Amino acid sequence: MPILSIQSHVAYGHVGNSSAVFPLQRRGHEVWPIHTVQFAAHTGYGPPKGRVFDAAMIDEVMEGIAARPDFMTCRAVLSGYMGSVEMGGAIVRAVQQVKEANPSALYCCDPVMGDVGRGLFVRPDMPDFIRAHVVPAADILTPNLFELEVLSGLVCADVTTVRRAFDAVHALGPRMILLTSGATPETAPDRFDLLASDTAGVWRVRTPRIDVSPNGAGDLVAALFLSSYLRTGSVAEALGFAASAVHGVVQATYDAHSPELLLIEAQNEYISPSHVFEPELL
Repeated sequence: MPILSIQSHVAYGHVGNSSAVFPLQRRGHEVWPIHTVQFAAHTGYGPPKGRVFDAAMIDEVMEGIAARPDFMTCRAVLSGYMGSVEMGGAIVRAVQQVKEANPSALYCCDPVMGDVGRGLFVRPDMPDFIRAHVVPAADILTPNLFELEVLSGLVCADVTTVRRAFDAVHALGPRMILLTSGATPETAPDRFDLLASDTAGVWRVRTPRIDVSPNGAGDLVAALFLSSYLRTGSVAEALGFAASAVHGVVQATYDAHSPELLLIEAQNEYISPSHVFEPELL
């Protein structure tokens, strides 16, 4: 079940493809990674050392992948941070190529733009581009709360307004939305919510809050949600699995006082999470 993953890559630590590829492989997927950047480490360690690739490189690598005889077996495209409109355009073209070869393939987009408390950390032209060109191409969208508000134009103060934001973004194209950080004033301080929406309704998983926010957790949850959905066809099951597996990895990271996600040490969480959290239909 091949997955094409177009994301950033770091040599040290786990963000982007460095967070998504191994967990997908551990779950039995053949992964075709295309790196949008090659850095020594993520920017949390300071100005990055390495190189940002241009959109032409994505097109060139895609041309080579598309020439392989098993290209039509690709089941999904996964994308994360887009550094420019040009890079976003190349990713959308890659999605179109995959869907032309396999019309049943899915596109899972993590619309990385910013976060609560930090605001936008992308170029000013990116939100409009993502809303107009990337979101309509996506089957699955995995925003955080800040990004859901940017895309919907609504303030998500409670579950009711989150529902309205889901509806507004569904109207742009995506059939499924995973809200990777759904905490609202209704969420207890010691709890953490993930919500998912599709035509069947809105589902929520509530887990204990862990006092650590390692880089790459969002990339991991998007990858695991996509993997589970490809196997089960159920948004609710994919939500429950992704929330449970990521909680286990983050708990192991916290217990070890590690600055980086313990993706290797906690790899059994991708197969059999230590604690299973059941989704509830809201």
